[in-house]
Amino acid sequence: MQKNLVITLTGPDQVGLVERFTKLVLDYQGNIEASRMARLGGVFAILMHVSVPEEQFDAFRERVRGLREEGYKLTTSRSEEWDANQYAGWMPYQIELTGADHEGILHGVARHLAERGINIETLETNMVQAPMSGIPLFMMDAIVLAPPTITLHDCQERLDEIGDRLNVEINVTPYTG
Repeated sequence: MQKNLVITLTGPDQVGLVERFTKLVLDYQGNIEASRMARLGGVFAILMHVSVPEEQFDAFRERVRGLREEGYKLTTSRSEEWDANQYAGWMPYQIELTGADHEGILHGVARHLAERGINIETLETNMVQAPMSGIPLFMMDAIVLAPPTITLHDCQERLDEIGDRLNVEINVTPYTG
């Protein structure tokens, strides 16, 4: 029987950190079920869902918690099996947004999605320089699950209104994974 743990780890960016952490998972016969890793402002962040055999779980969790002594910030959360049918019939959409950076873009989109009952599955943002002008551009890529009552057209139409208010381009497409 496997037990699941969601781990967040942040610390100084350094070569070999991912190799070291993934080896730790292997040392306890664990499996990485899903992960996200990124360097954000000079700090490296790992978000990982790991499954470990029940007999290894407590030792693994304590070893991971021991990374705090090395200066890492860490949280661990036991994860139970979730109901895969919770979102049965919901439609997956990909939302891509680009526009000149300014305050409130992400909040405006997130508020709209929450008000419509749309669940955010993944969301990434980034800043890039516009090729010709060098103006900072805000970019967002999200995968969402919309209730069966919200069509692709409805989702795009409503987000177009938000995009007009925020002066950004928002495109919604079916997500095919």
